[in-house]
Amino acid sequence: MATAFDPIDLSGLRLRNRVAMPGMGRARAFGPGNTPTDSMVTYYAQRATAGLIITEGSQPSVVGQGFPSTPGLHSAEQIAAWRRVTDAVHAEGGTIFAQISHVGRVGDPGLLPDGLVQVAPSAIAAPGQLFTFDGMKDFTTPRELTSQEVRETIADFAQAARNAIEAGFDGVELHAAYGYLLHQFLAPNSNLRTDEWGGSVEGRVRFAAEVAAAVSKAIGARRTGIRISPGTGYNGVEEPDPEPTYVHLVRRLSEIGLAYLHVVENSRDLTGVLRKEFSGTLILNPATDGFTSAEELSLIEDGTADMLSFGALFLANPDLPARLRAGGPYNTPDQTTYYGGTDKGYLDYPCLTS
Repeated sequence: MATAFDPIDLSGLRLRNRVAMPGMGRARAFGPGNTPTDSMVTYYAQRATAGLIITEGSQPSVVGQGFPSTPGLHSAEQIAAWRRVTDAVHAEGGTIFAQISHVGRVGDPGLLPDGLVQVAPSAIAAPGQLFTFDGMKDFTTPRELTSQEVRETIADFAQAARNAIEAGFDGVELHAAYGYLLHQFLAPNSNLRTDEWGGSVEGRVRFAAEVAAAVSKAIGARRTGIRISPGTGYNGVEEPDPEPTYVHLVRRLSEIGLAYLHVVENSRDLTGVLRKEFSGTLILNPATDGFTSAEELSLIEDGTADMLSFGALFLANPDLPARLRAGGPYNTPDQTTYYGGTDKGYLDYPCLTS
């Protein structure tokens, strides 16, 4: 029987334990051109005892940015700045993947240069508002991507993955969750396309699968993971019957041979279905009433998942694996800094100091 503290082989990478730190947006890339800063070097190095660190989302292109001061992976200066982070984590014996995240329709056009606006599978605004440094603002209507732009966006993801490897990352995680671009293509209420990237389940899955295939070709499938949040409803996506879509997606991903599937759980039954369909490592952010805690460690022991990701608890406890092994004590996360006040609330934008 495996435990959270046993090593695990992740497609040839030996991880020291099965405790993962998920990507959590922080809005602290204050360097020139949205580059990582000294505080980010410290932040990730402090948490290097995780079996796997997954960074905050990094946009693969200028138009992929939706929030202020989020880092990118599309320029030489960003690559150089991220190298300082990866060097610091590796010096502590850690393993770190870059999360590549294109926000799609979820963003503020005021962040974009030259009159650019957010893009999406369809010209449908997300409901509600988003946080900006100028306060809360309503989401705006995005511009629908043309077929050529869809192909260019796939290429952007692949190039961002190459840039991540150049920056010293051990791999990348594709962000197909939380109502961002890949998720917008998957969801039937945000993807009304009638071309090859829309309409049927197969069409809506195609974009995410083609991004995964392109990234895998660029850096290797064994260095590529993906995060999904089926049926969770973030940022206005609606998936009343997610199982057919995600079973089809996961089958495609298994054919590609991705290193891992990272599931933000909404349904334990669906988690079980997807685990049977996926051939690689399953990382689970389990459904809970609050943040993931030590109580969920049994999910590794009973085989529900291969690894667990801890969000809020990792922010409050940089040495979390040691504390989990010792049974505590734990610093209590300040839930006011998390969007929604739960472990699924991955943003801590309202708290802008480290």
